[in-house]
Amino acid sequence: MKRALLAAVLLAALTGCAAPARSEPAPSGDAGIAVNQGLHESLPESIRARGTIRFMTDASYAPMEQFAADGRTIIGFSPDLASALGSVLGVDAEMVQGDFHTALDDLAAGQYDGVLSSMNNTAERRKKADFVDYFAAGTAIIVQRGNPKGVTGFRSLCGLVVSTERGTVQADLLQRSQRACEGNPMTIKLYKTNADALVELRTGRAAAVLNDFPPAAYLASDPRTKAFYQLASTTQYEPGLFGIAFAKDAPELRDAVQAAFDELVRTGVYTELLQRWGIGNGAIASGTMGRV
Repeated sequence: MKRALLAAVLLAALTGCAAPARSEPAPSGDAGIAVNQGLHESLPESIRARGTIRFMTDASYAPMEQFAADGRTIIGFSPDLASALGSVLGVDAEMVQGDFHTALDDLAAGQYDGVLSSMNNTAERRKKADFVDYFAAGTAIIVQRGNPKGVTGFRSLCGLVVSTERGTVQADLLQRSQRACEGNPMTIKLYKTNADALVELRTGRAAAVLNDFPPAAYLASDPRTKAFYQLASTTQYEPGLFGIAFAKDAPELRDAVQAAFDELVRTGVYTELLQRWGIGNGAIASGTMGRV
């Protein structure tokens, strides 16, 4: 699913993606989350010594991860989840803005400890990284309010300009759907960030944007953006799992985070975080691992 901070602030004002317009949930203080000493000791020594896990994210995907009104602080479900995981593991969690398209390569190069950015756990991505799953969602089609092009599904996108973020499962889905358009193909435009793609829709240069369902539904219901955007339908295409990505050579960190996630599920903290951000329908039962 990614920038100079000034650009992010300007895009936020236009699209509503970078900061929620409704009352923002208070940042999680993680009060009452006990450190699991055994899991802390199972962390790689480098992370225990540093005292921080660094997660890359693309903060253009409200309510999952987005910039707050100050244009610097990253808020949303993903940062709150990261913070809670860190509390269980006895370390801090840092969210670092990065490029979604190169996230797994940057992870393998050691720039981050993990990627927590609404990234679908797919077979292709598992060739580069291991995953701990934490959320379930499908793809939705966003159109301008009033649906001037009459979009109802993928068939009705043929002949239209459709935008999405580069490197996402939505970009792949569009390319595969192109075959059904025969002599009337879509014009597919890919952008560095989700916010960039939404600007194209907001200004009428695109007829639709493909997005994961939670941020799509957020745009269609948020008071500051619902006048501009709506869902073409409530259909979720190709539902899948979001996962936290870890380098192939970091099994200790991966396993510790999975165990910490399962502890958050067991204690009810996970459910509380989902409810805080209004995305309870994406809950999963445990942090299943995806790796090859």
